[in-house]
Amino acid sequence: MTGKTITALRFQKRDKERVNLFLDGEYAFPLPAVEAAQLNIGQQLTEQAIEALKAVDLRSRGYNRALRFLAVRPRSLLEARRNLQAYRPNDGRRLSEPQIESIIARLQEKQYLDDREFARFWVEQRNRFRPTAPRALRYELRQKGVDDSVAQAIIDELSDATSACEAAARSRLYRWQEETDPGLFRTKMGSFLQRRGFDWEVARDVIARIWQELEEARIPSHDV
Repeated sequence: MTGKTITALRFQKRDKERVNLFLDGEYAFPLPAVEAAQLNIGQQLTEQAIEALKAVDLRSRGYNRALRFLAVRPRSLLEARRNLQAYRPNDGRRLSEPQIESIIARLQEKQYLDDREFARFWVEQRNRFRPTAPRALRYELRQKGVDDSVAQAIIDELSDATSACEAAARSRLYRWQEETDPGLFRTKMGSFLQRRGFDWEVARDVIARIWQELEEARIPSHDV
């Protein structure tokens, strides 16, 4: 039986959770410390065992990569999977689909990945920073891989077309509040709101209400 001998197990200086494995006197590859704890110096490893340990290391690095990816902001299941599929360590290896699914399952088990919670985050952020029509929200979430039924349930819970349309309009009102031509104001504001995905029926009423407010603000007040 051919194989190699473990000649050293050394903790990495920068990451004490990882151990460098040496075979036949030469550096081979790193391992999670918890896996390295099961090995012994002088132990013989077959080629099959070596490949299995390399797979363990790759899966561990993939999981850590996923955690860093999720630390930036919540992600959808599709985003996390694509990020893992794109992972290319320095040694050129790629995560297999079973390894990716194993990582995804572990993330879900720890509740780090949840499309419903991701959809909630996405809609709340849009409502707060970039009010968008429900129709556009559904499209965005579909592009992120969120099931339509999940997206619709969250949108129905958190988003109202009229309120979102008015918020969007007021966020850009500073650009056109000096406009005195009602037709130009309606065209400019209407084009902006339609680009945000709002139906004209909803946008029309919002524009009319805001225009009326502007007109009333322009009327000089006189002391009685």
